[in-house]
Amino acid sequence: MIRAILITLLLLAGCAGSPYRTEPLPAEAERGGVVEELRRVPLGDRGGSIAGTIVGGSAGAAAGSAVGSGRGSQVASVTGAVAGSIAGSVLASNAARREGLEITVRLDSGRQILVLQPDGETFNPGDRVRVLPDKQGARVTH
Repeated sequence: MIRAILITLLLLAGCAGSPYRTEPLPAEAERGGVVEELRRVPLGDRGGSIAGTIVGGSAGAAAGSAVGSGRGSQVASVTGAVAGSIAGSVLASNAARREGLEITVRLDSGRQILVLQPDGETFNPGDRVRVLPDKQGARVTH
């Protein structure tokens, strides 16, 4: 029974990924370019979402197991675990959300790239920028 709950929690936690993927740039890959488009986007913290899923699921399973007895208690426990993990994931994601920028840059080579980074520096379309490699792939700076 507990094994089924844990497997459900881990499967739900695995679904909380980011839609953005970036390719790391080599260290010597600093490039120049021009900002073509900007968009404010919410950035989430995947780690908080996983923790919220597990904590919510555990709390839901505990609450559900207190309902009824025998087979009814097991069903309530599983239902509570699923509902709690979904609620915990949503709450943790909302708590960890912060503003970011999705920046479309036309590189000097003619290639267009999209960089997602935390808000902090002000950019405008037409700004000349540098694209620098970092741990997540790349960041844009003046």
